[in-house]
Amino acid sequence: MSPEILFRALSDETRLRCVMLVLQHGELCVCKLTEALNLSQPKISRHLATLKAARVLQDRREGVWVHYRLHAQLPAWALTVLQQTLCGIQAQEPFLSDSLHLKNVPDNSSLCSITE
Repeated sequence: MSPEILFRALSDETRLRCVMLVLQHGELCVCKLTEALNLSQPKISRHLATLKAARVLQDRREGVWVHYRLHAQLPAWALTVLQQTLCGIQAQEPFLSDSLHLKNVPDNSSLCSITE
């Protein structure tokens, strides 16, 4: 991965918000990201597809649910950039609200009743 690919993938606020939440929580279902960011499932899925194509995230299917985590082959320098970004922005909006909303999303799969 080149710096240009990483920064292009993160240049959209929705994508950056998704990556920051995944970084904080390790792995998240599309439905939880949808709830946390208060955005439509198709919009979230479109942005996640961009992040997956850039090899920032990778997915794992579990039945009808799709879970995203950081890509296993993400270079160390890119992980450092993401971690430092999180440290710098986690107390700012909309990142603070995203984390608070995610804490209020139940762990059961009732929110994940749609096919992703």
